[in-house]
Amino acid sequence: MARRSKALSFLTWLPQGALIGLARALPYRARLAFASGFARTLVALVPDLRRRVEGNLRLVFPEMPAAERRRIRAAMADSFGRTMIEVMTRRAFQARHAWTGPVGPGWDALRAARAEGKGALLVSGHFGQWEAVRAALLAEGIESGAMIRPVKNPFLNADYLANVEAGGKPVIGRDGAGLRELVRHLKGGGVMAVLLDQYTKRGAPVDFLGHPAPSGTAIAELALKYRLPMIPVYGTRQPDGLSVAVEFEAPIPPGTALEMTQAAADSLAARVRATPGQYYWLHRRWVKSFDAGTGSSP
Repeated sequence: MARRSKALSFLTWLPQGALIGLARALPYRARLAFASGFARTLVALVPDLRRRVEGNLRLVFPEMPAAERRRIRAAMADSFGRTMIEVMTRRAFQARHAWTGPVGPGWDALRAARAEGKGALLVSGHFGQWEAVRAALLAEGIESGAMIRPVKNPFLNADYLANVEAGGKPVIGRDGAGLRELVRHLKGGGVMAVLLDQYTKRGAPVDFLGHPAPSGTAIAELALKYRLPMIPVYGTRQPDGLSVAVEFEAPIPPGTALEMTQAAADSLAARVRATPGQYYWLHRRWVKSFDAGTGSSP
């Protein structure tokens, strides 16, 4: 059964690997245009993907005209396609230095924490080019780790992991082992980037864009326990589709873990409302009702 499963994973990965390989063979601008076109076509033609985007947009923006929803859907697919091929060709993206910044009050706070030998938690979401943040930090001589959810296909995941690690280590999972590694990293003065906008089954009752979105509070708990700055940071793709503005907002003020997690969600929500075409609307992020659990998941 294990052999059959591995063979099936390999066969599933083949067309994905071929597409990534084709994109990698193209010049940089053509590569991004190819990834954008493929993503826009896929989201427009696959009914399940199209319905998911439509459902999320209708939930958050019930009065939005259909034409505007289609525009946002296309803009989202464009941004996501470009982002993913930039991630999967990480060294080329890093070498191109396709960002401005880092700037903002949180950037000053991060440097101050580093000067004191302290770590920091950078929080963001699936908005714009989120990996540009770690790329900009690496260019400034600051290596930051990342907390990720592995890709299900092991062949694709190995490629994905290698490219994420090229942007900084450690790269950890969202499980118990990952949390233990995160604590060790932070205690040693390390910096970790975490995308908080992922559904957490037993999460706390956090509001995101006007609707309940179960969220883990473990990151805020760690920030409080070790007295570390929890800094919202974003990589906003610019109109040319190539450059990214890396901006650090002011650190979230200390409070309860739930209050700080809510503040991070509010920060991301403001970005999404300002530029909805840069958010990843394919996420199953919201539920209509839920029973709050411990909320301690990341």
